Amino acid sequence: MANDSDSDSDGETLDLFTEPSDYYPPSPKPTTQTHALLTGQVLTLGLVGHNPLWGHHLWNAGRLISTYLEENPSLVADRTVLELGAGAGLPSLVCGVLGARRVVVTDYPDAELVQNLRANIARCEGLGREGEGEEEGRVVAEGYCWGADPEPLLSHLPLSGDKGFEVLILADLLFNHSEHGKLVATVQQTLAKTRDAKALVFFTPYRPWLYEKDMAFFDLVKEAGFTVEKVLEEKMDKVMFEDDPGDEELRRTVFGFVVKWRL
Repeated sequence: MANDSDSDSDGETLDLFTEPSDYYPPSPKPTTQTHALLTGQVLTLGLVGHNPLWGHHLWNAGRLISTYLEENPSLVADRTVLELGAGAGLPSLVCGVLGARRVVVTDYPDAELVQNLRANIARCEGLGREGEGEEEGRVVAEGYCWGADPEPLLSHLPLSGDKGFEVLILADLLFNHSEHGKLVATVQQTLAKTRDAKALVFFTPYRPWLYEKDMAFFDLVKEAGFTVEKVLEEKMDKVMFEDDPGDEELRRTVFGFVVKWRL
């Protein structure tokens, strides 16, 4: 046993296997961003501090798809809507403002992401549940993995006879090439099989050299029994990530497509 002279009398010891408290940089804190509607109403959205699934950004395609819906409100008014990979959920909130009958907004079942979606719904007066015991709100949030059983999502449809959603929203999801098959399967399983039902697929090729791989999603969509129509190509004022490589014109461009069943 060590004698008293061998021990630290002041209570301070050096642990060689413990990093100093400032060894790692602090985790990014949650932030907020705003989006102005054409009516002048401003929506404030919370963003998680950081997420490996990129839920900590408000993406350009989400902004433009929201404006597109405002310019074409009949697309969602009194209709049922499902958003996949929603991040902060801006398009879904806009659908609620425009009078959608029911909106189910989803992202990967990460507790922080889903909690943030529910907080954003609560920020928008009249879209969430008013209080305990009240009926389900117009906009509800769920965690969901593409390709999984869609029944938990379909259960939110307001009428028991509904077999799918009338509108699907996919904003800036095509960069995830390995998941295209699962994404198409989810569209097949959740889009109502009617002539008017449609999936809105908006995206920016943030990695321009992989643009063809982004677009390969639509080849799978056509093979699965859908038609594809391009409805929008718009350049943003500036790129979203200034230090990224590749063609700046493509990185500023949002492409919009409408996917419908081939009936």
